[in-house]
Amino acid sequence: MLQRQLGHQGLTVSAIGLGCMGMSDFYGSSDQHNNLRVLAEALALGVSFWDSADMYGLGSNEALIGQFFASHPGSRQRVQLATKFGIVRAADGSFVGVNGRPDYVKQACDASLKRLGVEQIDLYYQHRVDPQVPIEETVGAMAELVTAGKVNYIGLSEASSATIERAHRVHPLSAVQSEYSLWTRDIEAQVLPTCQRLGIGLVPYSPLGRGFLTGAIRQRSDLAADDWRLQAPRFAAEHFDHNLQLVDQLTTMAASKGCTQAQLALAWLLAQDVAIAPIPGTRSMTRLAENAAAAHISLTPDDLAVLDQHLKSSDIIGERYPEAASALLLADTPAL
Repeated sequence: MLQRQLGHQGLTVSAIGLGCMGMSDFYGSSDQHNNLRVLAEALALGVSFWDSADMYGLGSNEALIGQFFASHPGSRQRVQLATKFGIVRAADGSFVGVNGRPDYVKQACDASLKRLGVEQIDLYYQHRVDPQVPIEETVGAMAELVTAGKVNYIGLSEASSATIERAHRVHPLSAVQSEYSLWTRDIEAQVLPTCQRLGIGLVPYSPLGRGFLTGAIRQRSDLAADDWRLQAPRFAAEHFDHNLQLVDQLTTMAASKGCTQAQLALAWLLAQDVAIAPIPGTRSMTRLAENAAAAHISLTPDDLAVLDQHLKSSDIIGERYPEAASALLLADTPAL
């Protein structure tokens, strides 16, 4: 597996990472034994940049990774471990709010360390910006975690360009995580250029359009009844067929490159900048190997131009998230 450097602080990760959220939440039920097998196979393939969050499965996703480390001696040293704090959920899974207060940052980190069974988190993100707390206060608390040795590198997720700049002045950010793919290109206007100018790595989540860009989801009934995507506007019945037609345009180019649609989408992301490391999620051994192989697919400038022509964000119908969650995307915080 090829490696990529995120930021200037020393964080090096696998070019293709693994988003672990779906193993515990949002995409229907999963088999824990299978999830552990997928984690083991990820390491065997060199997919060693793993992403979790304390809100995934109400902590059970971090506990899953901790279980893997405990049962596979030496595995922790081979993983670049990322997790996130800030989105607060009730015991029933409902959304409570966002918390970026310094005291909460430290409590959340200690809780994550315990569930993960580790002494240090490699990359610690604020999952969503708290609109009530100046980013300087939140990142100041994150910097104290670095000083204490509990965290190695820090980052933000779904923050605005202005917030990223303010945060970076308090303590260098190694990475910003945002949704970025062929059908979600919002960050190209401001966030991506800001990261490039400041030397901050970018970690695209949902790089395959929550599975839509793979071509495997042909109708809404392909999703389980409890799959969160059925609530997502882009998967809505009135938008589904239109968006599917656009995704199908990837088929011809993928065939010409001798790869799958998913690999084409990941290769496109890797070609956008050398400091980009996408984290496609999967619970499938087959999909895991397919995603990993995308790191070795090269796209020419002509390929990239054709892709840009075929699939533009303006052609996709539907917002990324339902209305309430959309308010927290690319967000700002109050002045200090």
